[in-house]
Amino acid sequence: MVRIRARLPLKLPIWVFYRESVDYEWTEKSRLVDVSQFGAGFTLPRPVDVGRLMRVMIPLPYQLRSFDHFKTLYSVWALVRHVSLVTQQPTLFRVGVAFVGKDAPPSYLEEPARRYVLLPMKSDQPSLWRITRLPLAQKRREPRLNIPLEVVVETLDQNGKPSMREHTVTEAISRLGICVPTSLDGGPGRMLKITSVTDRVSRFATVRSREIKSDGVARLGLEFVGDHWPLDRDLRNL
Repeated sequence: MVRIRARLPLKLPIWVFYRESVDYEWTEKSRLVDVSQFGAGFTLPRPVDVGRLMRVMIPLPYQLRSFDHFKTLYSVWALVRHVSLVTQQPTLFRVGVAFVGKDAPPSYLEEPARRYVLLPMKSDQPSLWRITRLPLAQKRREPRLNIPLEVVVETLDQNGKPSMREHTVTEAISRLGICVPTSLDGGPGRMLKITSVTDRVSRFATVRSREIKSDGVARLGLEFVGDHWPLDRDLRNL
C-alpha cells in the first residue's frame, strides 16, 4: 500500500503501550525516526507483531494531528505495518506504524491479540487509516519440515528481558515458523525468544496457536518476527 504522505525526520519522544495478550501488557519509551499525519517510524528494544494494534503517545505538532490539537500529548491508536531487526547486540527493532484512530475498535477489547489490515484510504477524505480484522485462520505461507532441533524457549518480562526458560526439541520448523512442545505459559499473542542449542542462533517469535495434545503437553505454533530462521544451515547439519 502506497504511503500517502512523506514522513518528516522528527526525533521526538514516543511512549508505546502494547498488549500482547488478555493478561499481559508492557510500556516502552523510545524516540521517533520519522512521522507524518498518517504514521510513524521508531525503534524498540523488543519486537512487536505485524498486524497488531498499539497505543502511542507523542508530543506531536498540531499540524500533524487529526484530533486533540491542543493537548500536550497526542494519544493515537496505531497498526504495526512492518518490523525489522536492526542490531542483535543490543537488540533493536525498527517499527513502522499507521495511525488508525482515537479509540480502539470493540474487537480489540475482546481480542487484543487479533490482527488487522489497512483498508484503502478515500482520496477525497484524507484522514486516519481504516482497518479490518484478519480472519483467524490464515493459510501457511511456507510448509514446515519435521526436523528435530534442540532449542531453548524463553518468555520475556516487562522489560523485554528473558524470564523463564525451557529446553525442548522442535516438532516442525520452516524459515517463517516453528512448532514446539513446552510447559511454559504462552497464549496467542505472547512474544517468546527461541535459541538454537547447537549454534546459539536466536530469533523472536509470536504465539499463533496453543494446543494441548493427548500426552498433556502443550504445543505452541510460533511465527518468527523481525527475521527468518536460518533453516539452510540446519539442513546442512542433518
